[in-house]
Amino acid sequence: MIMTSIDNRPAGLQAIDREMARQNADAIAAFEDNAEQAKTVATSITKTGRLLLLGMGGSHAVNRTVEPLYRGHGIEAIAVTLSEQLGMPLPIEGRTMLITSQSGESAEVLRWFTQTGGTEDTFGLTLEGTSFLARSAPSLIGVGGTELAFAATRSLTVSFALHLAILSALGENPARALSALNVPADIDIEPALSAFDNVATVVTSGRRLQGLAEALALGLTELSRYPCFSLEGGQLRHGPMEMLGSKVGVVLFRGDDATADLVTAMAVSVVETGAPVVVFDCSGKPPVEGATTLSFASATGLAAVFAMLPVAQRFMIAFADARVENAGTPMRSTKITRSE
Repeated sequence: MIMTSIDNRPAGLQAIDREMARQNADAIAAFEDNAEQAKTVATSITKTGRLLLLGMGGSHAVNRTVEPLYRGHGIEAIAVTLSEQLGMPLPIEGRTMLITSQSGESAEVLRWFTQTGGTEDTFGLTLEGTSFLARSAPSLIGVGGTELAFAATRSLTVSFALHLAILSALGENPARALSALNVPADIDIEPALSAFDNVATVVTSGRRLQGLAEALALGLTELSRYPCFSLEGGQLRHGPMEMLGSKVGVVLFRGDDATADLVTAMAVSVVETGAPVVVFDCSGKPPVEGATTLSFASATGLAAVFAMLPVAQRFMIAFADARVENAGTPMRSTKITRSE
């Protein structure tokens, strides 16, 4: 495997390092700066009782992560890719629309507004205050400007903080989530990397934390160029277990919630197949024998996300750095996708 030293670390990874170094501070500032706009969005959500979360790539992974959190407040929340909404649209009248795009300039965002014109309950969530999205709809604006590095890191963390502002306006206590941002978990990732030394592909999975699993799979694919994908825990159980074996690494996310036992059962089943399994664990439950467990303080919701996400980011970066010479430099993609 390729392993780079600090001295010859690829430029793309150095750019990611710079984004990650300030992501927690930017996230805290974004939470504080957007309190008033978050109240406006929360008022709309309370009025309609229905929330459609639209985005692409990492933005869709953010939406998938927070989708169950809004449902926990009694909101009918649905996360759909913008491309799917453009091709097979759900009705938008009577729903609060939250369109997420870190650049605010992706092709699907432009076409959606061109075709629909938006509604009075359409809002944006972006890192760029001068972007098309920010000009087209009242928006929550992340701190720190557009993310420059390829593969989402800071943009995810800041976007989650903007959702924390909305959820707080809906009545959620943000204290534990903010604490996780203020005091990052110091977790050794070497055991997880060693467990995946010989894998040829990675599958990530979760239950209530499935959106976080999807974010990691996207980053792993972009950086390592290995086939990495995500399956919700139930979906992984229904047939795809056939692919598991020593060359397929499985990453599971387990939180302190009602789905933890299902994730535990999946970990046991994966171990039995001979596939190496890494568990990012905020459940407070005992580790699964045979699995490599990265243990965090018990947490759920965005507190669990903020605890585990930076460690998962370090894992995906190191996994990629061990496999390609120029990790972080895209060969077939661009940071802002301007074509469909």
